[in-house]
Amino acid sequence: MNVSTRFLINRLGKQCAFNRIVTYSTKSTEHAAANAVETEKEPKIKETTASTASEASIPIRKPVIPANYRFIYPEFLPDPKIEWRNPIREKLERMDMLDRRRQIDLPEFYVGSIMAVTSSDPHAEGKVSRFVGICIHRDRCGLRARFILRNVIDHQGIEVIYELYDPTIQKVEVLRLEKRLDDSLFYLRDALPEYSTFDENMEAEQLEEGAPVPVNDIKVVLRPRPWLERWERQNLRGVANIDQYLKDKHRQSARRVQKPWEKYDLMKQYRATIPEEEQNEIFAEVYAELHAQELQRKRNKRKRTFVKPKQLA
Repeated sequence: MNVSTRFLINRLGKQCAFNRIVTYSTKSTEHAAANAVETEKEPKIKETTASTASEASIPIRKPVIPANYRFIYPEFLPDPKIEWRNPIREKLERMDMLDRRRQIDLPEFYVGSIMAVTSSDPHAEGKVSRFVGICIHRDRCGLRARFILRNVIDHQGIEVIYELYDPTIQKVEVLRLEKRLDDSLFYLRDALPEYSTFDENMEAEQLEEGAPVPVNDIKVVLRPRPWLERWERQNLRGVANIDQYLKDKHRQSARRVQKPWEKYDLMKQYRATIPEEEQNEIFAEVYAELHAQELQRKRNKRKRTFVKPKQLA
């Protein structure tokens, strides 16, 4: 073996030894770094687990909105016509409506309920007027919500339109809480006067707490034609004698304008109503305030009905 061969063998041996040392040091460094990363991750995982456990232990309670809110407070629902919608205006109106309800008690009522409204009147003798009547119509939404009361006084039918959130209204009383078979009672204008006559000194009738609102299934009797509207063209359930005053030409005309397919028109129903998801979102916004006012109203009612017993001698 000559000198050049030995030299090459020694160089190769040193190079292999150096590679083994470098590889071993690199592996040990990587192993230490991995251990350091794992030790850093462990506390974070524990903290995250603890925080998750603490959050899971606290139940999140969502308010359960009663299903009848859309019937008790229909004015909180916006107009279904999309071209009349404005989210900012609607939110501001709901805030104003809640502020107004803090100042005055606006009880639950429906079309067919007998009510008494006390409002300020600059032309009245005591600057205050009180009108008793049956609610024959309720419409509009927001601050523009209104209802119509009707009564027959001195053989003269009188109707008064009230804005529900009018600041001149001082008191709203429900003397008899009930519903009727129809959503609108405009046909009382053509009915006999006894169906629209109510005593101005009528006392309020108490309804048991939690009891369902009664439905008055009375059928009114109309006077002979002419009528203010063609009632035969409307599907009225609260009128007894429409067919008595109809002729063949009236029946044929009513059949021509009938649209029986509309009850199957889903798009028309969708355009005329507010989606349920949006209703829940609106009532969730005002539920806390309305619920608190409802509880306060019940407490005040108990105070009025409670009679302190007298001590016997």
